[in-house]
Amino acid sequence: MTRNRVLAGALVVAVAVAVVIAVANPFGSSPPASSANSGVATSTSAVERRDLSQQTQQSATLGYAHTATIAIPPGTAPTAIQQAQAQSDSAAQTAQAAQATLADDQLALSQARAAWNAGRRKLAADCNGDGAAGQATTPCASDTQAAATQQQAVAAAASKVAADQHALAAAQTAAGAAGQSLASAQTSASTYGQTSSYTMLPPVGRIVRRGEPLYAIDGQPTLLLYGATPPSRAFQPGMSPGRDVAELNANLAALGYGGLAGDAFTSGTQSAIEALQAKHGMPVTGKLLLGSVTFQPSAVRVTSVTPTIGGPVQAGPVLAVTSTKRVVVIQLDAASQSSVRVGDAVVITLPDNSTTPGHVSFVGTVATTPASSGSSDQSSSPTIEVDVAPDHPAATGRLDQAPVDVSITTQTVRNVLAVRVEALLALAGGGYALEVVGPGGVHHLEAVQLGLFDDAEGLVQVSGPSVRAGQRVVVPSST
Repeated sequence: MTRNRVLAGALVVAVAVAVVIAVANPFGSSPPASSANSGVATSTSAVERRDLSQQTQQSATLGYAHTATIAIPPGTAPTAIQQAQAQSDSAAQTAQAAQATLADDQLALSQARAAWNAGRRKLAADCNGDGAAGQATTPCASDTQAAATQQQAVAAAASKVAADQHALAAAQTAAGAAGQSLASAQTSASTYGQTSSYTMLPPVGRIVRRGEPLYAIDGQPTLLLYGATPPSRAFQPGMSPGRDVAELNANLAALGYGGLAGDAFTSGTQSAIEALQAKHGMPVTGKLLLGSVTFQPSAVRVTSVTPTIGGPVQAGPVLAVTSTKRVVVIQLDAASQSSVRVGDAVVITLPDNSTTPGHVSFVGTVATTPASSGSSDQSSSPTIEVDVAPDHPAATGRLDQAPVDVSITTQTVRNVLAVRVEALLALAGGGYALEVVGPGGVHHLEAVQLGLFDDAEGLVQVSGPSVRAGQRVVVPSST
């Protein structure tokens, strides 16, 4: 309830208690049994000095914080990894064969050149005499023919070597591409393939903590780890450092698998993974492929399950979860945003009408308009989300999406004078007064200025030159 609404209520109470007062002091020396001309039985109440708070009442929903979806990331199936490995191996073997052929042909070229060089030396020796040239049957003529043949052999061998070099370059390029494809496939290697199925799924409401299975694929568990970085690559030796590796190391250390730290995948990381896999009956590989672990900021509570036992596994949502942290969510009228601040104290009224304290933990800054349901009484005013953290979460039970009421303290004043709201009298000329019982029981009016209204206590802050703590003022009798 806002201050204006409280003020309007105070006016109604004041008019109901007494007729409008038009004089400063209509009372004589004897105390009346009731307020002047009101005919209403009265009693008295003291002016107090105390702290007052102003509240606003809001409908809200009690549940769990941080809704999230756990999904299987897209990855490369084991069969695709095997195919990429086979292609890489085949390309590497082709490159090796091309290298061997080139080596053999280079040796043949070297031998052909050596023979040609020897033939040219013999030709020079045999043809260095009178009449050697021009005689068809002389050694010079035979050497000339032999040298020409050897030169042709060198040219053929050189051509073959050039072809071998081209073939080797092409084979090495293909092997490099196949190797890169294999490395990329291994980076995104997953635990699931086209024939994989879910063999375990959690019931709604289950709480899963660090190192525990969320679900299982082909009999192998997917474990929950804590962190903010979603898995996007397989954890394996040789991978580059990164924030995801740092989170993995921190989790393995928290689970008791060595004092790991840093963002690099080390031999210690591999050993810790092997120990984790052995504990959970997983194949001990020292690698964590996509689908074998998932990261959430903290323990999760399962709220819905998308697949079914025996259903096929594919990339996409598996579980809807929340944190285990209790929260009350208010859809507050955006016009009231400035009246609520993080840290404001609240009182939560639970479905069983018990109450528990809390504090505002979040005030949204983006206003949204509720979707219309077609009913004429549905408000379409923009709202902002306001979150409340219970001071004693256990006191809120385990209800989820339960309707509750929240009283938010929006303003507090300290050490002020306060009276019951029904003590206020509306004056004919405007303003308010209190009917004060003075010494000897003499009644008189004291004009007052109003301050903060405390809805929960039914009190209002007052001030005036002659108002002081301990004074008795007239109020309607409670009986």
